[in-house]
Amino acid sequence: MELTQLLNSVKVIQVIGEVQRKDISGIFYDSRKTVKNSIFVAIKGFKADGHNFILDAINKGAIAVVLEDNLRLPDDIFTHGKIAKILVKNSRIALAELSTAFYKEPSEKLKLIGITGTNGKTTTSYFIKTILETAGEKAGLMGTISNLIGSAEIMSSLTTPESNDLNELLLEMITSGCNYAVMEVSSHSLILNRVYGLNFYAGVFTNITSDHMDFHSTFENYLGAKKILFDSLKQSAFGVYNIDDENGSLLVKDSKAQLFSYGTLPDADFIISSINYDLNGTSFTVSFKGKKYSVATSLIGEFNAYNACAAFAVCVLLGIPEEAAVLGIKNTMQVPGRFEVIGRGNKKVVIDYSHTADSLEKALGAIKKIVKDELPIYTVFGCGGNRDKSKRPVMGRIASEMSKQAVITSDNPRFEDPFAIIDEIKKGIEKKNFLVIENRDEAIKFAIENSEDNAVVLIAGKGHENYQEINGIRNHFSDKEAAEKYLYR
Repeated sequence: MELTQLLNSVKVIQVIGEVQRKDISGIFYDSRKTVKNSIFVAIKGFKADGHNFILDAINKGAIAVVLEDNLRLPDDIFTHGKIAKILVKNSRIALAELSTAFYKEPSEKLKLIGITGTNGKTTTSYFIKTILETAGEKAGLMGTISNLIGSAEIMSSLTTPESNDLNELLLEMITSGCNYAVMEVSSHSLILNRVYGLNFYAGVFTNITSDHMDFHSTFENYLGAKKILFDSLKQSAFGVYNIDDENGSLLVKDSKAQLFSYGTLPDADFIISSINYDLNGTSFTVSFKGKKYSVATSLIGEFNAYNACAAFAVCVLLGIPEEAAVLGIKNTMQVPGRFEVIGRGNKKVVIDYSHTADSLEKALGAIKKIVKDELPIYTVFGCGGNRDKSKRPVMGRIASEMSKQAVITSDNPRFEDPFAIIDEIKKGIEKKNFLVIENRDEAIKFAIENSEDNAVVLIAGKGHENYQEINGIRNHFSDKEAAEKYLYR
């Protein structure tokens, strides 16, 4: 597609320099990836400003630069180099608009399902994808753990990629024969316009609790970010939301889409009841339009009944037969690092991604309900660096109060001192049932080797992650690998 055509899709303030009549080879926001005859979009990030790398992009062959800082470089650089300088109000929105046009509006050509919420996005997306595939459909998935086109895996570094990566991936899904795409939609992606312009066929809200306060500052801002997804839904779309969450009705109140609720309340459209679970799985009943459906999954916990019900609702509303939805939930495999149970004899280890106060409390609550206070619970956990600090003492209190012993360790300290993070966690603890082992491998070893033979050890915080980020460097580390090393030796 020629640059002149692509510019028709962007709200431009001013164009200076030469708009060459050449086919664009790609759209990039990373100057290192820029190639000949491409467009470079200068984005102001949190760690780096793309405007500082405009000359690098031009030297690598960019024939157009989209920017929002008009005074960063003299116009002569563009005019003499025959480069188009495209001034816009918001570079991120321009990136989304250009990407949508360049990749031929892929979200219009399949049914795109967006899932937002604090917890449960990943598991709900896996349930939906498996149900669709059980019904004979081919579906793609974009999320925290990985991006999937059918069964082909593409590794992911962001819960929701940037808009050009998203649109490219959606086009790949269409080319591969996918009729559906299931996407986790993070609050960051909504605020940062990564999903701007995408046509969501359906939106899902799982729940919301305090998280990412380092980014959003207030809970109201966080809720407002999540709300963007439902506000963007068209009248032809539908939304599914958790009616048991007290903020659910606020989040969907301005949506133009047709709305359906799920939860345990009697006025829900999809009513959850008779939830039972143990270390082998979860069963529950879904009532919809006067009919009851018995549902079972190998995934464990009350929260997974909610996740499964959300998926059931979405797929039934998409036209999938209820029986296929029930079978798809049963067929859904263990999601890596999401209440994943491994064991040796009577000792069980639970690997879970719970990295918020609410998710940690729910994970421990699920364990306590299963063991009925008959078995000791040990919790190994830490908190990530350069992230929401307000949750640290709260998570310390929860782990201490709900465990026989809490082992406080390092998570992803990033650029913070891990011991400073641990000190903030300790501020919320009143009991004496904790110890500090900063080295995560040693902490896991201690909990497994020093707990009773019938204990349950929760290793919380990192879940599926196979790295530990320290001072900007990601070193290989897996909670599951460490647990298996000490559990089975």
